[in-house]
Amino acid sequence: MKYKVYELIGENCMSQQAGQQIYNLIHPQLQAGKSVELDFTGVRRLLSVFFNFAVGQLLRDIKPEDLDRLLVVSHLSPIGQQTYDNVIENALRYYSNENYRKAVDEMILEQSLCS
Repeated sequence: MKYKVYELIGENCMSQQAGQQIYNLIHPQLQAGKSVELDFTGVRRLLSVFFNFAVGQLLRDIKPEDLDRLLVVSHLSPIGQQTYDNVIENALRYYSNENYRKAVDEMILEQSLCS
């Protein structure tokens, strides 16, 4: 299934909510072993928080090799591709390393208490 992110979200993919919307759409299909393409034609701005929610959390219960095989991301700008790659790398570390995950979770909790 191919999804045109611009038609679903618009030209700015910059929020948790937008990322969660994409995740909710693609997660069941990927879990069922179906291929998904996210086409970013027309998207002008991307933040890592969007990718964290849209694809980073997929690695919580989808094996990295399955995600590589099933998810195609197309028409990202070079900076968008770099942001995507960084999010995937960080998510792989987060979900595969319990000590790292605890450290990140503690830091997030501390920051939220300071706000």
